[in-house]
Amino acid sequence: MASAWELLLPAVSAPARARGRALQAALRDAVRSGRLAPGTRLPSSRDLAADLRVSRKLVTDAYEQLTAEGYLRSGRGAGTWVGDAVRAARPAARDLAPRSPGHRADFVPGTPDLSLFPRAAWAAAQREVLAELPHGALGYPDPRGLPRLRGALAGLLARRRGVVADPERIVVVSGVAQATALLAGVLHARGMRTAGVEDPGSPQHRDLYASAGMATVPVPLDAEGLDVGALRAAGVRVAVTTPAHQFPTGIAYSARRRAELLDWARSVDGLVLEDDYDGDFRYDRAPVGALQGLDPERVAYTGSVSKSLAPGLRLGWLLVPGWLADDVVARKRTTDLGHPALDQAAFARFVERGDYDRRLRVCGRAYRERRDVLVAALAEHFPGSEVTGVAAGLHAIATLPGRYGPTERFLDRVTAAGVAVRSLAEYGHGVDSGAAERPGVRLVLGYAHLTPGRIRAGVRLMAAAARAGSRGGGAEGCSRGVSVGAAPYQ
Repeated sequence: MASAWELLLPAVSAPARARGRALQAALRDAVRSGRLAPGTRLPSSRDLAADLRVSRKLVTDAYEQLTAEGYLRSGRGAGTWVGDAVRAARPAARDLAPRSPGHRADFVPGTPDLSLFPRAAWAAAQREVLAELPHGALGYPDPRGLPRLRGALAGLLARRRGVVADPERIVVVSGVAQATALLAGVLHARGMRTAGVEDPGSPQHRDLYASAGMATVPVPLDAEGLDVGALRAAGVRVAVTTPAHQFPTGIAYSARRRAELLDWARSVDGLVLEDDYDGDFRYDRAPVGALQGLDPERVAYTGSVSKSLAPGLRLGWLLVPGWLADDVVARKRTTDLGHPALDQAAFARFVERGDYDRRLRVCGRAYRERRDVLVAALAEHFPGSEVTGVAAGLHAIATLPGRYGPTERFLDRVTAAGVAVRSLAEYGHGVDSGAAERPGVRLVLGYAHLTPGRIRAGVRLMAAAARAGSRGGGAEGCSRGVSVGAAPYQ
């Protein structure tokens, strides 16, 4: 009993006007949590008041209130008891964010190096905008986003990605996932029921479109990009693409395929959704400009800071064709009444002062080095391996020689050794895109979140597990755990 009453001591030290409510809340919590079990007899109001050094009326009022609510029960001359109505203890707050389960090496793609986040520069931007932001700016914002941020984004995207960026058609969103869901809802309302998606591609597209009532049709890729012939055969009017650096194959759409894709969109009165999730990171040449710049009325363009800064910021953008703009803005308004104004203002300042460009340069240098380290480590530990796709982004496709296969057995071995890795086949949607025709073990290796030392150690560990398995000491029969793999966006 004494330990239970200790829970009430902070309550009675509250200011006099709040003391009664605080005492009631503390008693209520003690019952809910089980510290005061059902059937426990409570001290008399006189005794408890003396123990807590408060007025008897304060305790009497608390007992009466909780009795009325059902937490306590009492009878004339029988004392006060904890009631039997309360059963559930207060649930603990769980963290359902995707986390690596603690592998010795984790090559699952989709995550940037969060230690590179510019905390000092971001904090400075937040302090500055908070000091200067007018009171009115803390009200409900324009659902498209703050004019200041939309103007800053228009300049940034036109300069870096060759986008035709009208600030009036930019909508600030909480990442590419929200942009996709908004568009899917608008297209569904306009009578479109199916979208073509890249195969292999992001596994999240199916769920995002399904949430808006739309189905997805997998469309295979070839060496130049989405197979436009197969897209026409699918009979859809919407195509979801990653043309600058396709996820996961790593190819860049050719100029010819870009033109064919736009011709298709015009011929069917359709739309291409361009997901430019890591278009800023190209290591062998200047990044290829966005597809949207070729036909802004047939391409909706989306991107975010999830790979350049951190996915936890939940900041992105959507550029929509004029014929969709009003519907998208209306849906954004009803979805969330606009993005947080302080975050928008801070990011606008971050862009205006050149901090965002500097951050892209820092990350680009770091990720290029890590890709080079990965390629060298694979060549050393897996002789005959091949890295395909353009030198860009946060992941690479590696094809290991056939002697390390079959793929499922290889994955079982390295998983048993504590290495998290994904095969290219795991990103397929069910249509044979030609990946299976190539011999060997094809892996999608994320490297941006790993230091060079961890990349080398991880490849070395993976090679040791593969060699041990090929000598008959592997874990072919083990059950391979499933890692939580990030898509190109969150």
